[in-house]
Amino acid sequence: MQPNFETMTNAQLIAYALAHREHIEPLRVLYQRRTPDAEAVWFNLPQTEEEAKQQFDQFKQIVAQKDNKRNNSGTLSE
Repeated sequence: MQPNFETMTNAQLIAYALAHREHIEPLRVLYQRRTPDAEAVWFNLPQTEEEAKQQFDQFKQIVAQKDNKRNNSGTLSE
């Protein structure tokens, strides 16, 4: 009998999926929980060179923050 994947935490699901690679259900539950657009940053098409520069600077800042967060957590993925 398989455990109730819906009640498991993401860490528990990942551990279960790694230990039972033949089971697809824990992966399905993990994928359903993903919300990539919740963390997405949308940029409008810049109308001027100054807007393009501002957006590029903002993009570099976001990337640097994510790199710092990843380096401080000691993991390769977020």
